[in-house]
Amino acid sequence: MLVVLAEARFDPAQTERVRAVARPMIEASRAEPGCAGYDYAFDLLEPDLMRVRELWRDAQALADHFATPHMATFLAALRDLRPTALSVKCYELGPERPMPSAR
Repeated sequence: MLVVLAEARFDPAQTERVRAVARPMIEASRAEPGCAGYDYAFDLLEPDLMRVRELWRDAQALADHFATPHMATFLAALRDLRPTALSVKCYELGPERPMPSAR
C-alpha cells in the first residue's frame, strides 16, 4: 500500500474556496477502485495549513488516479488558488503492527 502525505498553505481568507475545490476531488477520489482512504483537513492550530492523507492499493492505482479528469480539474483549480507552500510525499506502507502500550 502507498501513503501520500501532502501539506499546502493558503491564505486563510480562501478557506471556503479551497473547500469548494477540494470536495469534488475527495468524493471522486474515494470512488476510485484503488483508493483505500482520501482525506483533507485544515490544521486546528495553523488555519492556513491543509493536510492531505491518501491511501492507495499500489503504484498502478496511484498512477490511474493521476490520469483521472477530476485530478486535471483539481490541479487547474489549485494553480488558481496559488498556495504559498506545497509539499507532497509518497511512502510505501509496511505491515500493520499492534499499538505500543501507552502506560
